[in-house]
Amino acid sequence: MSLESLGWGPAFIHAFTSLASQSTLPLVPGRVVRQQRGLLTVQTQSRALLARTAGRLLHQAPSAEALPTVGDWVALQLPDGEGEALIHAVLPRQSVLARREAGSERDGQLIAANLDVVFLAAGLDGNFNPRRIERALALAWSSGASPVVVLTKADLHPDAASLVAEVEDLAPGVPVLALSAWTGEGLEALYACLPAGKTGALVGSSGVGKSTLVNRLLGEARLVTQAVRAEDDKGRHTTTHRELFVLPGGGLLIDGPGMRELGLLGGEDEGIQQTFSDILELAADCRFSDCQHQREPGCAVRAAVASGVLSQERLASYERLQREQAFHARQSSVSAERDQRRFDRSRTLMGWEATRSKRRRD
Repeated sequence: MSLESLGWGPAFIHAFTSLASQSTLPLVPGRVVRQQRGLLTVQTQSRALLARTAGRLLHQAPSAEALPTVGDWVALQLPDGEGEALIHAVLPRQSVLARREAGSERDGQLIAANLDVVFLAAGLDGNFNPRRIERALALAWSSGASPVVVLTKADLHPDAASLVAEVEDLAPGVPVLALSAWTGEGLEALYACLPAGKTGALVGSSGVGKSTLVNRLLGEARLVTQAVRAEDDKGRHTTTHRELFVLPGGGLLIDGPGMRELGLLGGEDEGIQQTFSDILELAADCRFSDCQHQREPGCAVRAAVASGVLSQERLASYERLQREQAFHARQSSVSAERDQRRFDRSRTLMGWEATRSKRRRD
């Protein structure tokens, strides 16, 4: 498998060449194609092999988000025999999709790196939730990749076209595809969004049919699938790892476990603005430039809600994501300041110890 078929291009070549020229180690480039717990599989020009992160990279990484994830291009040292390779560096990412880790107020969790497209999957059954799609859009826009909404299980809905139109209204300018992995309806449109050498990630909650869709795109049953629970249309966690697949047409698709939570990290302001561009256009006509769209006179946004042009639910979703983004941005800032103070204090103590040791020697 050539590196070019995995998305290797000029920017990565330049970064790796510069890195390798400054290293005394014999490094080769590769792409992380599978991640399961602490195990990584890296595809190089010649073969795929298990790899682990070198201790120096683990200790120097400013956060867990700087460590390698599926989709990353890395510089690694090949093993002498059949052992594990060592990842010594992660090449600069062109995009990265991340979310706030479930149950945490500030820790981030990487989903995938170096994406061109993020496919946001929602099932046209009991799983369909416009507010969740808006949240996913904010994360996708913030990643640096282009979002595409994929409405799965179109064969189970009597009027899929009406839901496509509804999603198109809440996702201005974003392609919305209705498809069925069982009948093959709409698959060609998805293939067209992922030409050869381009990388996409499939994101959605458990039960939307991601594994079934990947199997259909690959033309073989590579992933285990399970039926959703009949009582509530909730999915069962079947996929337990993240993996990059090469589709028959040459496109690259990353799939992973379903995610019930899509928490913001605090850096999604631009993504929220793009997701709710219609509200920002309305806000431009408010009487006051700092209008909060509450009880201010001359509020064009509230007027749009009153006239039915804008739904109250969509405005509430926008305000909720803004508050969440601002909260986590403050949390991240406070945490960064705290860590910097600890670092400065530690460096000061080290300086004192060095001075005391010098005085003892003198």
